[in-house]
Amino acid sequence: MIQSQGAADAQLSYDERMERVREAVRNEPDRMTLQIARQYGVPEREVIRCLPSERVKELPAADWQQILRSLEGIGPVRVLVSNAATTMETVGEFGGFSEFAGFFNVQTPTLDLHIRADSIDAVFAVEKPSHMDGQMTQSIQFFGKDGAAALKVFLTFGTPLSPAAKKLWESLR
Repeated sequence: MIQSQGAADAQLSYDERMERVREAVRNEPDRMTLQIARQYGVPEREVIRCLPSERVKELPAADWQQILRSLEGIGPVRVLVSNAATTMETVGEFGGFSEFAGFFNVQTPTLDLHIRADSIDAVFAVEKPSHMDGQMTQSIQFFGKDGAAALKVFLTFGTPLSPAAKKLWESLR
């Protein structure tokens, strides 16, 4: 019986799977990092770490709240929130920050986020081609302790960065 590619990949050691991840990132730069992570059974955070250094910069995880606060005033951004069953995308503006009962809150007319303050473990500034049309995107991606994406903020989705977003992007990179 012939094994499916996913089943065959599951038989590989972690190091072998990570080598396949690096190969996938090189050969298919516009592929969704979540798809690569699922195919090879590794946390998406580790796929992001395999992106070429000119496309990704790991930011200090301890600064995640400050990074989110820096998004205030740059205008509308595309926000993705994901869990094991669903990914939700919306467009909104950051602001209305507060902290209460272990949550870091973002509450504006267009965004209502409640982030568990102890859950963010890694943050990246990511530049990569979109899986939809190959246009370059710039995003700030936040990952939980399990290596799964918690929140992705796209400053641009194939369009030029606004002046405020460009200034922020340059300061992060």
